[in-house]
Amino acid sequence: MNKTDLIQKVKALDGLSQDERAYLINLVNTKKKYGLVWEDKPEEVEEQLRENLPVLKEVKEKAIIASSSFKINESLFNDYEQNNAEAPNHILIEGDNLHALTALTFTHEGKIDLIYIDPPYNTGNKTWRYNNDYVEYEDSFRHSKWLSFISKRISIAKKLLKEDGVIIATIDDYEIFQLGLLMDEVFGEENCLGIITVENKPSGRTTDKFFATSHEYYLYYCKNPSQVTVNKLFLTEDQSAEYRLSDEISSYKWRDFLRTGGFSTPEERPNSYYPIYFDPNTNRASLNISEGAVEILPIDSKGVNRVWRRTRPTFMEDYQKGDILISKNKGGRWKIQIKDRIKTGIKPKTVWYNPKYDASSHGTKLLETILGDARSFDFPKSLWAVKDSIDLVLRNKKTSVILDFFAGSGTTLHATMQLNAEDSGNRQCILVTNNENNICEEVTYERNKRIIQGYTNAKGIAVEGLTNNNLRYYKSEFVGRETSLKNKRELTQLATDLLCIKEDCYTDQKLLIKQAKLFANARVSLLILFDDHIIPDAVELIKGMDAKEIKVYVFSMGSDPYTEDFAEVLDKVTLCALPDAIYKAYQHVLPKKKRTVPLMEEVSETPTNENGEQLSIL
Repeated sequence: MNKTDLIQKVKALDGLSQDERAYLINLVNTKKKYGLVWEDKPEEVEEQLRENLPVLKEVKEKAIIASSSFKINESLFNDYEQNNAEAPNHILIEGDNLHALTALTFTHEGKIDLIYIDPPYNTGNKTWRYNNDYVEYEDSFRHSKWLSFISKRISIAKKLLKEDGVIIATIDDYEIFQLGLLMDEVFGEENCLGIITVENKPSGRTTDKFFATSHEYYLYYCKNPSQVTVNKLFLTEDQSAEYRLSDEISSYKWRDFLRTGGFSTPEERPNSYYPIYFDPNTNRASLNISEGAVEILPIDSKGVNRVWRRTRPTFMEDYQKGDILISKNKGGRWKIQIKDRIKTGIKPKTVWYNPKYDASSHGTKLLETILGDARSFDFPKSLWAVKDSIDLVLRNKKTSVILDFFAGSGTTLHATMQLNAEDSGNRQCILVTNNENNICEEVTYERNKRIIQGYTNAKGIAVEGLTNNNLRYYKSEFVGRETSLKNKRELTQLATDLLCIKEDCYTDQKLLIKQAKLFANARVSLLILFDDHIIPDAVELIKGMDAKEIKVYVFSMGSDPYTEDFAEVLDKVTLCALPDAIYKAYQHVLPKKKRTVPLMEEVSETPTNENGEQLSIL
């Protein structure tokens, strides 16, 4: 029976008290064949959203702007002038990531190419707070608290991804099983691209009782695997050295023409099972039997029938090109080899081990070198592990957007800027972290400020900065959620920074029109009208503007952006009503507002345990 229909029948039953009806609905909802069920412990930060809407406010004195960033002429109406390629505008948001993710649904829904997160590992060693209290190992609800915390954020994050977007979530053995099931439920088991095991601590954890854990996991998920490309890894020096032979085409090595391993039997590849005839006297091979020729079949050393690496026509093409070698091995058996030409890369394997992934050397010690303090942050990721994991997805997307809402020490932004420097990319990174123990200001921000501007390391050596980057610093603020005129006007006034983030447009142009703001970059002009009375002046301004694209956001009590009033310039502009656009973006991610007196027909359909605490079911 359909669960929804059954719940409606329970609601219609006569003679039941409210508690009895709620209990029966809970029984229906808790029937689940497979998946995660946990105690849903409410968060204080989530409760804030029941009465408030989050916005982002720029801390302008912390902005770091590259000298090559966008500039225009004094006149708003002449052609724009740009010194150099526009530097990417990286964003650092100080605040709770649930609030920031909610705000980003307005600015970036469906726009993020890659999400990389390193959530709290929930080790129980007072490394993670939930509702301002450290979660300890003995806490019987520690997995439930962690799942409640992560699930809300992962669900919103999915809305931010593009259709071809990818999310990478790192984790270790404390929550790997919970996170894997959660990711399967949110994204779909079929959308798991792979799980990478990275050796991040070659020496192993000495505190482990039985096995010295030396690795962690990178879970790769997406929304649509048919649209995702995972790039190959570049060859290492040792791998390249294997291709020591060369011809007029490329470097190569000889490889056995006999296929072994998976899909290597005649039953699986019937077209690749055939005899090859070789005449030792003429040193010629053929697919046709001839006098004096020996028959060579794809049989391995154990006598098992296998297949060749090529079908008949392709074998002959390779043979005629000189890419096939036939000889006898030391045991006197005939063997066939084919030229394996050097590749630009290899398919990434699921186990990564390389000294550069050591989190101690290239995470903790690197951060100490940059900031001069080894105690500034516990367990930062290896810069190169993060960079390589990003590169696998975004190598060919040089203008992509990356989001990390567990920013920690800011390694993801550092890795993004490093990748951009290596391949002349223009990728943008958005970081979110709270400021517990001043981490955002003193670690995340300070680290990346120094990476951009340059710094002197612990040995007194000057390290050149990655100067072609902008970094903008924001803090979370709130507006009352009630849709009163006062709140609507306040939300519109505070939406300026959200709109700049949304359009990636920050250069403020001076206007004579009051109650209006104009921003511009090489791609778009952003005009914000805080009062509908100035629309006629705005229309005259737009008539004289010479811009590729003009976005106009105008205050409106409803959803109409005064389309008729802009009739003369509709061919030049895209209109949007404020704050209606923000309300619409937030409506599917905000928690429901509390009712002081619940109505009988609105009995909660969310199951609870015997203590009345909510259970969360995906």
